[in-house]
Amino acid sequence: MSNYSKQTNWGQFIPLVTVFFFWGFVAASNDILIPVFQKAFKLSQTESMLVQICFYVAYTVGSLIYMVVSKGLKQDLINKIGYKNGLILGLLISAAGTLLFYPAANMASFPLMISGLFIVGLGFSLQQIVANPLAIEVGPTETGSQRLTMAGGINNLGTTIGPLIVSFAIFGSATAANTEASIESVKVPYLMLGVAFVLVAIMLKFSSLPAITPTIIEDTDDVVPGDHKTSAFQYPQLVMGMIAIFVYVGVEVSTASNLPAYMEKSLGFETKDVAPYISLYWASLMIGRWTGAVEAFDLSAGFKKILRFLAPYLAFGVFLLVNAIAKHDLSPFYVYGAVIIVMIICDIMSQGNPARMLLIFSIAGMTALLIGMFTSGMVSVYAFTSVGLFCSTLWPCIFALAINGLGKHTNQGSGLLIMMIMGGGFVSIIQGYVADLTTIHMSYMVGVICFAYLAFYAVRVTGILKSQGIDLDKISKGSGH
Repeated sequence: MSNYSKQTNWGQFIPLVTVFFFWGFVAASNDILIPVFQKAFKLSQTESMLVQICFYVAYTVGSLIYMVVSKGLKQDLINKIGYKNGLILGLLISAAGTLLFYPAANMASFPLMISGLFIVGLGFSLQQIVANPLAIEVGPTETGSQRLTMAGGINNLGTTIGPLIVSFAIFGSATAANTEASIESVKVPYLMLGVAFVLVAIMLKFSSLPAITPTIIEDTDDVVPGDHKTSAFQYPQLVMGMIAIFVYVGVEVSTASNLPAYMEKSLGFETKDVAPYISLYWASLMIGRWTGAVEAFDLSAGFKKILRFLAPYLAFGVFLLVNAIAKHDLSPFYVYGAVIIVMIICDIMSQGNPARMLLIFSIAGMTALLIGMFTSGMVSVYAFTSVGLFCSTLWPCIFALAINGLGKHTNQGSGLLIMMIMGGGFVSIIQGYVADLTTIHMSYMVGVICFAYLAFYAVRVTGILKSQGIDLDKISKGSGH
């Protein structure tokens, strides 16, 4: 890709990352829709997870459609229409999906509701394809991954406030007496979201963001001399990495998706009172990713070290601020500041090595789930929400390890990894099914199995890459999805 700017163009970067915000806003808001739909349509826990299936499988379907269209054109679709126009098209597709919420609410149709979410997800898949390379393009290449990490932090800002805004739109303020939601109340916030999609598309159209159509010249050499592979599937680090992305996104999404039902059925929470805890879960990912964004700024090494300790608590402060504005009681959340220290210690122990970080954070995530399963009350809630802290760095670690050493097959490998985002839907429905067979509390064993595989992958991929002569300490991590 051409690098037309020696400095990050913040005037172009800021409007671009609004789409990252939208991805997080909608993904986390689904966790509020699940209990609402479950009550309104009398769904089992398994059936309610169709919300996540439709949304996350849309990423895979969208990627496949993109590949088919590009093949039909005999040219990459985005290279043909330009990255800026591709981003606008993705926003308009998502806006079209929100329009289905109006007739779906009027007809009280669950299939139509999740069809709307599916179309929103299709638009997001195109936006994902476009926005990540554009975030790299608006500044120097050497800090591209840090800008992507920063964009991931903006994504998690959306995940933090999304549940609060949607909950407020459906139930009213935290002090309101309303504890039940009709399907009619769902359509307004999503129609407003559709309007926001269109407004951002218009803003991007008239922004200074260039309609870049970069020419990507693939490395034609294999990384290992004499190792001439014909497909990315011939690299074990990628094939195992695809499973790792699948289970990582799965445990990240399913942990939050099943939390409302656990808090309502096991702890007696009202649906409207769950939103701050869903917000805390997604804020936990923001806490971890804001720390990684420090490198994107031109600061002294000493100040960056200080920020690595301050950034997690600044992100936690954002969570407290938005909940204070929403008039939620903050007293249950102050103790979480101590849990953040565990994440900081894990980060220090990893020493920047992605395989070591993947192993340490996976073990920590597994431990958090087991504590949640074998305790009760608020201790279990904090344990389950802390999974977000330990998921925060896993995407860039897995991505970096999986595509390393692929040479000319790197782009193919990257596309295959993006498609595995569908794990968010499938693992959620598996956990929902296990919850119906046992209890929601015990269903979190599904997440423990996911983390166990991630720890196994961290150990296995270390040996694979070392056998290829790759220094793991020199692998640069990417960004959150």
